[in-house]
Amino acid sequence: MAHFAELDSSNVVLRVVVIDNADIKQDNAEDEAKGIALCRDLFGADTNWLQTSYNASFRKNYAGSGYRYDADLDAFIPPKPFPSWSLNAATCQWEAPKAMPTDGGGYTWDEGLLRWVALS
Repeated sequence: MAHFAELDSSNVVLRVVVIDNADIKQDNAEDEAKGIALCRDLFGADTNWLQTSYNASFRKNYAGSGYRYDADLDAFIPPKPFPSWSLNAATCQWEAPKAMPTDGGGYTWDEGLLRWVALS
């Protein structure tokens, strides 16, 4: 199955739909342009679509509602979880200012304290 993300005018993902691979094959390979054309036929000619990869084999991350497509990075980027976090351009994932402890415990980020806090 192929997955296509609908984008709004700000490149924010509105939804992701699943298309049968057989419907977008060209010379035995998935054809993104054919999938985009099919999505426009189904959902409106004025809609904007891009293919996304369920296993993140391209465009860095599987698109989800609220993600943003960055054309310069050719990546779907999840919503920023906290103001202090920064984007790792290589992975297109947000990173805390401090690494989460790796002692096997459960932690949550405390934005007010700018640190990881152990779950009780």
